[in-house]
Amino acid sequence: MKKQPQLTEKTRQKLVDVFCELYSQKPIEKISVQEIANKSGYNRSTFYQYFTDIYELLDSVENDLFNEMKKELANKELSMHSVQDALYCLDNREHLLVLNALLGDYGSARFLKRLKKEITLDQLDFNVPQNHSLTPYLIEFYLTTSLTLFRLWIQRQKDLSSEEFFKLVENLYSSGISPYIKE
Repeated sequence: MKKQPQLTEKTRQKLVDVFCELYSQKPIEKISVQEIANKSGYNRSTFYQYFTDIYELLDSVENDLFNEMKKELANKELSMHSVQDALYCLDNREHLLVLNALLGDYGSARFLKRLKKEITLDQLDFNVPQNHSLTPYLIEFYLTTSLTLFRLWIQRQKDLSSEEFFKLVENLYSSGISPYIKE
């Protein structure tokens, strides 16, 4: 299998792409290995050369995305904008199919939990007292709101440009929704 690395990576990527396409359309429980194999033009045994089951494929997709994000974030300084920096790393045409699947209607809450953990608290430079009883709530609000807005933006097919979206998120944190409400 390793004799032609470009061919094996192309085959693996095709299986991943078909899985993500299907996962964006229906729950993972309704996706079969046979369906992935058929739609990708391979047989089931080819699928099993790369993955033991659909859940290992899902883990692989998530891990690949997190590894790419970590590489990009490794060179960034810690800041209040670490969440936006992480999401900005994901704002890439190459990731769109994967994000549509993982953040779509059938995506799992597990992925969002993992994403929150990947953006570790030590990456967030908040001006809130450490060990204060409100700190976990403030961090959860910041992370959850950012991820939910990003998810909505992906589901709406990026109806705002990247610059508009990230500026909106920044403005919402600094000024709230008041500037956007008509009186």
